[in-house]
Amino acid sequence: MSSEQTPDPASPAAEEAEPRPARVTAVAAIAALEGLALVVGGAWMLVEGLTGHPDDRTAAVTGGITLIVLALLPLLAARGLLRLRGWSRGPAVITQIVALPVAYNMAGADSLAVPAGVVLGVAALTALYLLINPETTLALGIRGPGNAGK
Repeated sequence: MSSEQTPDPASPAAEEAEPRPARVTAVAAIAALEGLALVVGGAWMLVEGLTGHPDDRTAAVTGGITLIVLALLPLLAARGLLRLRGWSRGPAVITQIVALPVAYNMAGADSLAVPAGVVLGVAALTALYLLINPETTLALGIRGPGNAGK
């Protein structure tokens, strides 16, 4: 088949032909917000580690850099989801699965982390629900087991 008969999936015409479902946009927004929160938290740890008086400066700087690097996973997943790329569902699901125990630990703390943990837990469960929804999998072009040729 020629390129005239089959539009390029990355072309604007292909994006207009199949609008992105609201569920995919919502889960992309959740992943992007989680990524941005990791960047902000990592930057805060890094700045505090470099300018403040932490107990262990090396651990604070390493923790900050680690959080910033970890932010790449949900941010890349969000970008892929917005572009309806099937590969993006995997990193998005991994991000939510990792977020659940973090949310649990935050919700069990005796500090202001409790409301943040509850919000993170609700966001992660909502994102997981949206990611496994049949409308989302269809929009991302993901076929179930045994349906590769269909």
